[in-house]
Amino acid sequence: MNSAANSRILVPSFMYGTAWKKEATADLVEMAVNAGFRAIDTANQLKHYDEKLVGDALKRLEHHGIQRKDLFLQTKFTSVDGQDHRLPYDPKSDLTTQVQQSFNSSLEHLHTDYLDSYILHGPYSRYGLSGADWEVWRAIESIYAAGQAKLIGVSNVTAEQLAKLCSDATTKPMMVQNRCYAIQGWDKEVRKICNENNIIYQGFSLLTANANFLSSPRIQSIAQRTSATAAQIIFRFSTLIGMLPLTGTTNKQHMLEDLKSESVELTEDDLAAIENIALK
Repeated sequence: MNSAANSRILVPSFMYGTAWKKEATADLVEMAVNAGFRAIDTANQLKHYDEKLVGDALKRLEHHGIQRKDLFLQTKFTSVDGQDHRLPYDPKSDLTTQVQQSFNSSLEHLHTDYLDSYILHGPYSRYGLSGADWEVWRAIESIYAAGQAKLIGVSNVTAEQLAKLCSDATTKPMMVQNRCYAIQGWDKEVRKICNENNIIYQGFSLLTANANFLSSPRIQSIAQRTSATAAQIIFRFSTLIGMLPLTGTTNKQHMLEDLKSESVELTEDDLAAIENIALK
């Protein structure tokens, strides 16, 4: 478990991601929870997610004794630029209204009256923070202040943008979710800001963004020594350096293996080698 900033909220140490699951979303969420996952990530964005099907899985799980309170649910507000024609809000409304409409829609989809984590899917531009970003963040802050989201955060953010948000926002982000590349030092600069501000860093695409390194001699050697898979090595590395990893596997055996990565023992030399693997 991770303890989130400025709160006593305990966050599970592994998260199941539901992007690109399409019509298989409900079955896969149910499979993941039955495998042992207790944190689910989604977004109110039909272009890449199906939040309503996540909710369908949650209703099915209730019949098997797994209640809403047993799970950590995270979803996102996605701007018009990140959506297709199936919008969860009125694009003609002001941004504050769009956030509230999207949030209310998420509550309905997920059959809940609160979210454990609510995240801005990404700033409106690649560099800096615009007036639109600040209006959306203020709307998300209001949701947090009202107690409807226990934690708030941002995804797909640069170190510069995160630093600005931390310094100028009324309520700092408590979560950051980024695609994590070995060739970028495993998002070292963003992770540093997260560490300084007690923000939980969520790393996604840990395997797919670094596939060429999974078969490297060093990773394979560590895997052989520890009787683990290369994926387990990467996930264990991520947790030991302070990340909360996401996995989006559709394979039940891999789900079980991913969760078992928490028992893999890595040395300081292992961690240093993996952290710098892209520099070799």
